[in-house]
Amino acid sequence: MKNTLILHGTNNDSQRNWFQWLSKELQEKGHVTWVPDLPGADEPNPKIYNQFLFDSDWEFNSQSVAVGHSSGAVEVLSLLQNLPEGIVIDTAILVGAFKDNLGVAELSRLFDEAFDFEIIKTRAKRFVFIHSDNDPYCPLEHAEYLSKKLGGELIVLPGEAHFSILTAGEKYKEFPLLLELIN
Repeated sequence: MKNTLILHGTNNDSQRNWFQWLSKELQEKGHVTWVPDLPGADEPNPKIYNQFLFDSDWEFNSQSVAVGHSSGAVEVLSLLQNLPEGIVIDTAILVGAFKDNLGVAELSRLFDEAFDFEIIKTRAKRFVFIHSDNDPYCPLEHAEYLSKKLGGELIVLPGEAHFSILTAGEKYKEFPLLLELIN
């Protein structure tokens, strides 16, 4: 059965932006979904996030999709790197991803463990990066770098800021492109 994990970013939670909309739409198409509130999201920490996710009863398998927004996208990379040997998910979708702490101290823990892109590449059949050409937080070069390292598809949408209500307006209560990419 298809299952989709949706991870929010820093200083956010499962109830904001497009996260619940995507979950509901996917459930209507037969997906099992989980949109958890990540613990300590004001200072994201993959070690804490991974323990939280792996200690749950969520099953990662060949039909799994992991969607991450902002620091949630960085967590998807850490999650993949730390999946048990032999588990390969279907798709990783990284929205507004970045490759370093962007000069923000609260984001430093995200990069305590260096990424092993060779391992990460083997843990998902498909990588899709969605980025805007005017993201106020995460430079497009970061998504270009990550997509190249992972052999992923990069979709650049003009003028969409950080794909959030705060940066791009009420239209980001929904995100139809994600629904298209997952089905």
